[in-house]
Amino acid sequence: MALTNFASLTSEQLTAWSRDFWRQARNMSFINQFAGTGSNAMVQRITELTRSEKGTRAVITLLADMTGDGVTGDYTLEGNEEALRAYDIVIQLDQLRFANRIAGRMADQKSVVNFRETSRDALAYAMADRMDQLAFLTLSGLAYTNKTNGATRATSGTSGLELVDLEFAGDVTTPTAARHLRLNGANLAAADTTAVTATDKIGYKAIVELKAYAKDNYIRGLRGAGNEETFHLFVTPQQMANLKLDSDFLANVRNAGVRGTANSLFAGSSSLMVDGVMVHEFRHVFNTAGATAGTSANAGDAGYKWGADADVDGARALFCGAQALAMADIGLPEIVEDTFDYGNQAGISIGKIFGLKKPKFNSDYNGTVEDFGVICLDTAQ
Repeated sequence: MALTNFASLTSEQLTAWSRDFWRQARNMSFINQFAGTGSNAMVQRITELTRSEKGTRAVITLLADMTGDGVTGDYTLEGNEEALRAYDIVIQLDQLRFANRIAGRMADQKSVVNFRETSRDALAYAMADRMDQLAFLTLSGLAYTNKTNGATRATSGTSGLELVDLEFAGDVTTPTAARHLRLNGANLAAADTTAVTATDKIGYKAIVELKAYAKDNYIRGLRGAGNEETFHLFVTPQQMANLKLDSDFLANVRNAGVRGTANSLFAGSSSLMVDGVMVHEFRHVFNTAGATAGTSANAGDAGYKWGADADVDGARALFCGAQALAMADIGLPEIVEDTFDYGNQAGISIGKIFGLKKPKFNSDYNGTVEDFGVICLDTAQ
């Protein structure tokens, strides 16, 4: 059994190992599929730090539209220039680490599994999964004390052992007023989790109205071929099931695709294009399946189901345009191997420095500070 001895690796070989791990973690990560380095990405990835008078920071810049009407004819333009208005969004950085340790030298010899290779795969999955959870909680405006199934994370009482201890955890903000809606039957309504009923399930009409609402509220889509805008809608598996049971949704997806078994609906795809909106099914979209059923006294409380009596299973679909989320991705992971018990036990650790933040801007159209590129839609599931 060929084992990798980290102590014998050159710095170049260790860098290659780190790069291979991070490539694997990114491939396992769902949210990284939507990341890009430019402003035409749903998740804008910042890979370099910016020097400023306040030190070195991860910064994303949002550029506001020009509001002036220009100068007509031969009237003087000089002195009437309009300054570009930019909003710098600073992303706090922190490190998340995982480690494995084998029981001992004899356990390693008896096992047919390569500990280091298996550990790398397990650590890559753990890192990717936690980053996905953090990303969807950030987009949903929910504290890291929550699990994405609505349950409350167990607390250890020891600092540094909980996701809420991350530096950027304090930057998570609830959805802003114009970016938070709920379904009232088949119609969009003002957000209120206590008003969600079991019949408020997502359908085709909600997607069409969400797209129109997003455009009316100047949420920019991702520019594609022919300068067409595309948006992304993230739903739970149960919400996707509700969509596929909606006759209007079913008819549109069936007729829009190719005929036969290659049609994405019949092929079992977890992503479907509807009216310029890519609908994606993902298990870490926030829902209340793991939350506690309560009574009217618990309605609206964290950790409880939704509805007037806290007994309705709900889910928070995310309708996203460009720059919905900012992700600082600084450098390669730090990989360290160590030994314990006089060299009898081997351990491997992975540490990654990153940060997440939901961009906000001062909207010229309603005069309030709003989430820049995401709308939360609360429904029953």
